[in-house]
Amino acid sequence: MQISALALENPEARQMLSPMANLIRVEPIALLPTQAGCAVFLGNGVKTIVFYIDPGVGTSINASLSGQIPPRPLTHDLYLLTLEAFGAKVSRAVIVRMEHEIYYARLILEAENEIMERKIIELDARPSDCLAIVARCGAPFYVVRELWDTLEDMTGVLKEMRENSGSDEGGSPDLGIL
Repeated sequence: MQISALALENPEARQMLSPMANLIRVEPIALLPTQAGCAVFLGNGVKTIVFYIDPGVGTSINASLSGQIPPRPLTHDLYLLTLEAFGAKVSRAVIVRMEHEIYYARLILEAENEIMERKIIELDARPSDCLAIVARCGAPFYVVRELWDTLEDMTGVLKEMRENSGSDEGGSPDLGIL
């Protein structure tokens, strides 16, 4: 298949040729308790964004990121065990849009077993659940570039919070500044 230079200049054609090029890979940088739950800071090394989640999921994410293994499977662990039992795995998670200050994400699964051929499944999911799941299985987490470019960079705010708390860049493994 030959690709013309004109096709590469067309944004829609470029997106079809390389959908991953339209994604920004992010990592959790900090989890901070708030009055209503938990602030999650995600970054790519250049920019940092923030969204807010309920405290239970924040605790679950923090426990996973700090390597804590619960004595019994938590909800996100059980989800991954179920996927594994059916020959599926998490491929990636993507924050795809924001409406009325609410983020929406997609969890991308790949399944293949003795009953069916390889299948890719895309599920609507909360970004907090996606983060809790990918933190456990090591799958990548992305933000759609078009959305990423519109979000406020919170790097300075996080840096100031770290300086005021006395935490260094490595931070603490406890729920707080990572």
